[in-house]
Amino acid sequence: MKDLSVGFALCGSFCTFNKALEQMRLLVQAGAAVTPIMSENAYSTDTRFGTAEYFKKEIEDICGKKTVHTINAAEPVGPKKMFDVLLVEPCTGNTLAKLANGITDTAVTMACKSHLRNARPLVLAVSTNDALGNSARNIGALLNYKNIYFVPMRQDDCVNKPRSVVADFSQTQAAIICALDGKQVQPIFV
Repeated sequence: MKDLSVGFALCGSFCTFNKALEQMRLLVQAGAAVTPIMSENAYSTDTRFGTAEYFKKEIEDICGKKTVHTINAAEPVGPKKMFDVLLVEPCTGNTLAKLANGITDTAVTMACKSHLRNARPLVLAVSTNDALGNSARNIGALLNYKNIYFVPMRQDDCVNKPRSVVADFSQTQAAIICALDGKQVQPIFV
């Protein structure tokens, strides 16, 4: 991870933010230069999991950089070749749908589109209650796209939420390393 330039994008799966921030810290500790990116909703929404201000401050303290949170600020990601790899962790069902259908109406989706124009790896850490429902077709489509990779994922509560899937955040660095080699870390579903 040393000297690796990583874009770290967060979408609105607020219940997984602390796990994502733990991975952000580990990337920084491993020597990666991490730039935070947040969807507009993730950047501005207070939830039962914490305030927007708390998470913004925490993220910027970890990375030592201001958060990219607008479409305008995310657009230069590709033209400036800002990242070796772009990670979306957590990646919501909403963002999966937008990526699968070419919609770029948030800072995160713009960063992804802009980054992919340079054929660089995009790593997605799924976190959605409908991954095995409506979002399944988008995951399937994205599995077939060139330069898009996934952090391994699993059902998080198969009894009470049988369609819900969350990435195994502990495999984030392994997924990034494989993606940089043009490979999908295996198994995808654990």
